Amino acid sequence: MARTKEFDPDAALQSALELFWQRGYEATSMTDLVEHLGIGRASIYATFGNKHELYLKAMDRYVELRDPPLLAELSQPGPVLPAVRAVVRRFAAEAAAPETRRNGCFITNTAAELASHDAAAAHRVELSWEHVETPLHSALVRAQAQGELPADRDPRALARLLFVMLQGVRIVGKASQDPARVRDAAEQALTLLD
Repeated sequence: MARTKEFDPDAALQSALELFWQRGYEATSMTDLVEHLGIGRASIYATFGNKHELYLKAMDRYVELRDPPLLAELSQPGPVLPAVRAVVRRFAAEAAAPETRRNGCFITNTAAELASHDAAAAHRVELSWEHVETPLHSALVRAQAQGELPADRDPRALARLLFVMLQGVRIVGKASQDPARVRDAAEQALTLLD
């Protein structure tokens, strides 16, 4: 007869996500995970696989929690550009806020640490980035169709510019002691929508 788990796998995955997010992949050992999750090494392997598989599952969890609200924000009926501006300003505010800037963005951190040599992590990074860029592009196409965005603007190129700027804001916000740096950059990027 199979033994029942003596821990909540969902809570353990969330706890692993938080540890990886804080420390990164390389700086987190299996011993760290055992201590942080409060479960045995064998239970971690049996439930999640090895450290790399657990990290990928943590990435999936992060995307699952972070990406749907963005799509919802940018899909609301009515004027589109106020929603786009609000998203850009929210990213900048999160990147500059002391309580959220320290860890940065889990996906951006993974891109910097692993994407160049870890195909599975790079694939997840690309998927997550598509989940940001695609709604931005769709919103800007809608804005143009509604007359909010001038006809001579390229919605795809603007979406990509905003996306790349948002990723940069996350990196700079994590390291900078000057919150105005990311807020000013975001505001300047938004002038391209006028």
